[in-house]
Amino acid sequence: MRPALPGPTDELKTPECPGRRGPHPGPADGSGPRIPVRHQPRLDAGGDRPPAMPAGALHGLGAVRAGAGAGAAGPESAVTVEPAFNMGRVSSLPSPAPTGTAPLDHGLRSALPSTIERLEEAAVLRLDEARSWLVTAALVVLGLLTRVVGIGTPAHLEFDETYYAKDAWTLLHLGYEGTWGTGADDQIAAGHVDGWTSIGSFIVHPQLGKWLIAGGERLFGMTPFGWRFASLVFGCLLIGAVVRMARRLGRSTLIGALAGFFIIVDGLSFVMSRIALLDVFEAFFTVAAVGCWLADRDWFRHRLAEHLRANGLLNLGGGYGPLLLWRPWRLACGLLLGAACGCKWNAVYVLAALGVLSLVDDHRARLIAGAGRQAIRSLWRDGLSAVVHLAVAALVVYVATWTSWLLSDGGYDRQWGAQHPADRVTRLLGDGLGSLWHYHYDIYAFHTGDWIASQTHTYDAKPLGWPVMARVIGIDAVNGIRPGEDGCTAVNDTCLRVVSGAGTPFLWWFACLAVVVGLFLWIGGRQWHYCVPIVAASATWLMWFPSSDRPTFFFYAIMLIPFTATVLAMVLGRILGPADAPPPRRRRGALVVTAVTALITANFLFIYPILTDTLLTRRQWLMRMWFSTWI
Repeated sequence: MRPALPGPTDELKTPECPGRRGPHPGPADGSGPRIPVRHQPRLDAGGDRPPAMPAGALHGLGAVRAGAGAGAAGPESAVTVEPAFNMGRVSSLPSPAPTGTAPLDHGLRSALPSTIERLEEAAVLRLDEARSWLVTAALVVLGLLTRVVGIGTPAHLEFDETYYAKDAWTLLHLGYEGTWGTGADDQIAAGHVDGWTSIGSFIVHPQLGKWLIAGGERLFGMTPFGWRFASLVFGCLLIGAVVRMARRLGRSTLIGALAGFFIIVDGLSFVMSRIALLDVFEAFFTVAAVGCWLADRDWFRHRLAEHLRANGLLNLGGGYGPLLLWRPWRLACGLLLGAACGCKWNAVYVLAALGVLSLVDDHRARLIAGAGRQAIRSLWRDGLSAVVHLAVAALVVYVATWTSWLLSDGGYDRQWGAQHPADRVTRLLGDGLGSLWHYHYDIYAFHTGDWIASQTHTYDAKPLGWPVMARVIGIDAVNGIRPGEDGCTAVNDTCLRVVSGAGTPFLWWFACLAVVVGLFLWIGGRQWHYCVPIVAASATWLMWFPSSDRPTFFFYAIMLIPFTATVLAMVLGRILGPADAPPPRRRRGALVVTAVTALITANFLFIYPILTDTLLTRRQWLMRMWFSTWI
């Protein structure tokens, strides 16, 4: 069988590396190992040897737009070049002379990657797979060591632990959230943990996060360590998830390690790993879901490349290519997003964002593979697969998180369906699911109703100020400790102990600058790897703006910092430069990266006392409150 040659209406595509022209640039930032570009001709059906090519044919270059269609006087249109890493960017080479052929410089021909190589750009990750997992494990352990020390203090329920720790305890005993009597927090602090009743309590968040907290309480009892244990575990797992996500985005283990280290030294991530709230669970599941989405992206392109290899093709030649209905990584993404929604509802916005990105990226992959006009079919063919793998899978997991409530008799609103058998919801969904639907209606009304909008809170922080830490949150405080009390040795001053939900300022501010740079590189430079974390960060942040009339809090931004810190790591990787750059260039880049990392680390150590309930004089505390809005 004779191999098909590139058609006259196809495009010539080549990578572009900022500041240089030539071979495939390797990792997007150039900091990781490189894979040399190999000329990839179309293979004969019978073996590995490339077939003979007719004179003037350009083999191994992907698809070529050499001119007009058949019957044209000559190839008068310019050859266009599309970078492998700068998805969608088109630049132009000089138009060839209209001589009836489209000769290209031999050096340019040899530098251009084949279609298969463009689809396989993630292959660089396989070069240090084992080492990357060792780095990931080391950072998770480092995060554990920093977070576990003193996790039992303060030794009482702090902030919203009064809701979630107690809800988790009754979940263990009832299968649903029960009510507690007056003074329950003091009784728990004194060791009396049976002050609950079987009357169902109205709660406004799903159950999965509280079940995770309950797991720690089952292991270690209704104690500070017990109700904070799950947050500790998932806070450390969040570090690992960020490492894997950032590594896949930056095509570099160094970038992944840098992003993970930033989460270790982020004050907000640190505090949220040491308190029994729901947000750290939601953050882990969300970041892990994005990581799985990226893995699916690479998996899909690899399957397209395998299809070309198996059939000895340079490209799809205008065909649609294989219909891949089973996408295991995409299914994992959907399952994790369902778990994230099972902690807090706002994760649904990330689900929607990844759904849209799935449609765009699948279409783009088939264009790269040479599907041409047939690629548009991916919007409904691959799109249907995306709906099943993401939305349907997430819905199944979410409903499953309510299993114990559905199996109970005393959960809040559990008997609504039995009490309203004629309601159309009950008739459609049945007793249990009908009751669950009505319960969700009540929860939604709570979050969007007039009552919540009329409430005020001392630490209300509008989402516009979250990226720059305009208003941090006080988690716990003991003020006015006099000299001689509780170890206070202040002179002409008093002491205090506080736990502040504050990020590391230098990290958050550098991350903001990096996001601005990333926007320019994505929109102006069309570099796809900046798109994903910026879109994910936007989905966790912008959705709060319509709710600005109700109290919102800075600790919600735990969903934001994993993605902005990742963008910062990627920009720093770009500053560091390629591994084979001239030594002076690498030294300058390394100096900048080291300086930024050292400043962030020192800043974290400086604010560490206000994150950990450490005894401070009031003067020492004020030194760490850089803005009046932080007090």
